[in-house]
Amino acid sequence: MNQRSELEQVITRYIHEYAAKNHAAAIVKDALEEIGIGLFPVVDHITVRTSSIDPRAEEFLLLGYAYSETLEYDDWWAKVYRAPGCPALFVDQAYADERGKTSIIPGWVKQFGDRTLHHIAVRVAEIETGMERLTAKGVKFAGQIVGERGGDLRQVFTVPEQVNGHAFSVLELTERHRGFQGFSPPQANSLMQSTVTR
Repeated sequence: MNQRSELEQVITRYIHEYAAKNHAAAIVKDALEEIGIGLFPVVDHITVRTSSIDPRAEEFLLLGYAYSETLEYDDWWAKVYRAPGCPALFVDQAYADERGKTSIIPGWVKQFGDRTLHHIAVRVAEIETGMERLTAKGVKFAGQIVGERGGDLRQVFTVPEQVNGHAFSVLELTERHRGFQGFSPPQANSLMQSTVTR
């Protein structure tokens, strides 16, 4: 098996395992499979939470992902990795010093480990339409859409799935325009905060 095939199998496995545990993702997956598209082609990015980014990213680097950028927030940071034809990989962790004391990431990693996805982002043409159709199927959203209408990037998280009383995974809807493929630190931090009190 070549590296490219192995990479696609690994990403597909992570997405499948995630969708099996996230109700909103299962709804999207089933609908896309019903019309023959599947979930993989519409996944914008996948996110892994960890306590140490570089060692956790190694699995993906060995399969063809490459470092793209580092993003910094108040109490956490992330590295973004990219591979042609695959969703971007967003790996985040709390700062190891005092700044990281308020981050929700260490508690999440302690509860669930770092071998599962925290979320996937599904690329949509228009977030309001996606929210409306998923809401009709019983999906609830956490907080408001972040990003301005007509802007390069708009995002929203679903309310987290609960596992043993702990917030586990969310589904993200992502709307992109004008070829923008990056991430916005203020928006990502707002999304993170939208799940804190749920």
